Amino acid sequence: MSSSSKEKFTGEEMVEESVEKVSKKEAKKRAAKLEKLLRKQEREEATSSSSLSLSLEEEEDESFSSNYGDVTLNELQSAVEGKELTHVSNLVEEIVGSEVSIRGRVHKNRLYAKKLFVILRESGFTAQCVVEETSMIKFVKQLSRESVVELIGLVSPPKKPLTGTTQKVEIHVRKIYCLSRSLLNLPLVVEDAARSEADIQKSVKDGKPAARVLQDTRLNNRVLDMRTPANQAIFRIQCHVQIAFREFLLSKEFLEIHTPKLMAGSSEGGSAVFRLDYKGQPACLAQSPQLHKQMAICGDMRRVFEVGPVFRAEDSFTHRHLCEFVGLDVEMEIRMHYSEIMDLVGELFPFIFTKIEERCPKELESVRKQYPFQSLKFLPQTLRLTFAQGIQMLKEAGEEVDPLGDLNTESERKLGQLVLEKYKTEFYMLHRYPSAVRPFYTMPCEDDSNYSNSFDVFIRGEEIMSGAQRIHDPELLEKRARECGIDVKTISTYIDAFRYGAPPHGGFGVGLERVVMLLCALNNIRKTSLFPRDSQRLAP
Repeated sequence: MSSSSKEKFTGEEMVEESVEKVSKKEAKKRAAKLEKLLRKQEREEATSSSSLSLSLEEEEDESFSSNYGDVTLNELQSAVEGKELTHVSNLVEEIVGSEVSIRGRVHKNRLYAKKLFVILRESGFTAQCVVEETSMIKFVKQLSRESVVELIGLVSPPKKPLTGTTQKVEIHVRKIYCLSRSLLNLPLVVEDAARSEADIQKSVKDGKPAARVLQDTRLNNRVLDMRTPANQAIFRIQCHVQIAFREFLLSKEFLEIHTPKLMAGSSEGGSAVFRLDYKGQPACLAQSPQLHKQMAICGDMRRVFEVGPVFRAEDSFTHRHLCEFVGLDVEMEIRMHYSEIMDLVGELFPFIFTKIEERCPKELESVRKQYPFQSLKFLPQTLRLTFAQGIQMLKEAGEEVDPLGDLNTESERKLGQLVLEKYKTEFYMLHRYPSAVRPFYTMPCEDDSNYSNSFDVFIRGEEIMSGAQRIHDPELLEKRARECGIDVKTISTYIDAFRYGAPPHGGFGVGLERVVMLLCALNNIRKTSLFPRDSQRLAP
C-alpha cells in the first residue's frame, strides 16, 4: 500500500493481492489480519497514511498476544497447553535444556539490557525467569508483586552464578499468563518480611535502611507473612514433628484417640478456663484431654495419645503462652514404676529431634537464614535430675528459690545454663516435683507426700512438658480435688470411672508450638502458631 494513497481498498482486493505473493496458508493468515484493519478503517471517517502504517505495526505486535495475558476462569484449563506443572524447587541443573511449565508469585523484577528478569516464588523457593520479547515485557512489568502467574519456558544455565534465588538455573520464558492479580499496594512486602536482623542492621550501616516488619503487622496480615521462606519452613517442620510423634508412639503400640473439647467442668483446676453456655448448661472448653485420656485407660485401651487443640484462658501476654495451642498428649498403663513414662519421653524426643534433622535439612536452613540458630544439643540417654538436685544447683549458683515451690521463667533459664555447662545438653528432665504445684490428680510420692511422682521436661532452658503418675484411687482423687477447690460434682463422671477398677497409669502433655519454637530457638511462640490466639488476639 502506497503511503501517499488516500484511497480505501476493499477486503477482496487486498486478499487477492496477497494470494499472488504468498502461500494459501499465509494468505489466510493475512486475510484475517486485513479484515481487522478493514473494520478499523470503516469506523474512522478519515485515516492518514501514517496512521495506517501505525495500525499495521500494532497488528503485527498482536501476533505475540497469544503468548501472554490474563487468564479468565473458563480459559484456566487451556492456559498451560496440557503441560504438567513443575515445582520451582525441582528446577535443577539436571533438567537444563528441558521445557517446563511452572506456577508461582511475582516476587520482584528488574529491567536490564532490554531484558526483564523476574523472580518467581513458590512456597518459599525462588527462580529467575528471563523475558526478552518487547510486548511481553510490557505485560509482565505491569504485574503487581504477589500476582499468581503461570509460564512455559526453557531451563537454562545462567551466564553468571545466581545468588539471589534458591534455584541456580534460570527460565527463558516462551509464554506467560496471569491467573490472579494482587493489589498494587500491599500492607507488607514479603521480601521485607523475610529479612534477617543481620540484613536489616547491614542496610542501616550502609546508609540504606531496609524496612522492618513488626510482629503485629505480620500477624494482622498473616496470609502475606506466612509466604516468607522461613515461615514456609517452620510449618513444614511443625508438620514433621507431629508425624514423628505419631510414628514413634504407633511403633510402641499406642492408639490415637480424640476426646471432647466441650466439658461440664475444668479438667486442670484453677480459673484459666473459657466458660460458655451449652444449651442452658454451664460448660467450658477443655484445658487438656487429661480426664478423658485417663478414662480411656480405665476403658482398657492401655496406651493412648492425642494430637488436638487445647484451650487456656491465659491472662499473661508472654513470649511462650497462647490461649489456644496444639497439644501432644500421652497416657499409658504403668507396669512397675512411674519412671516408665520418663523412659518413654527419653526415647520419644531424641527420636523426633533426629528425624527433623534427617527429613527437614532444607527447611532448617531456610529458618536459619532469617533466624540464625545452632542445632539442639541432646544426649543419647536423656539426663534426669530430681527437683531437689535442680534447686541445689541454683542455690550453689547464688539463686534464691523455694524448695517446695515452682520454678519461674528466670530460674528455668538459669538452670538450663547450668545444666548445659555441666552436662552438655539442652534437653533434660526434672522429676519429683512438689505436690503443691501439681494438678489435683497427681500421685503423691509414697515416701514423702510433699513431693509427687511427676516431672517436667526442658529444651534450651524452657519448660515444654509436664507429666506424672495419676491418682487411680477414687477416694484419694476426690479428696485431692476438694483440696484444690474443684467442685466434685462437675467431674463426677471422671471420678466414677475409677470406681469400676483402674490400673496404675500416667502420662504427659506438651505444646506443639512450644516444641518447634525452642527446637528452632525462636524468640516468640507466635512464630510457630499459624493463626495465634492469645489474650489480645482473636483474628484473623
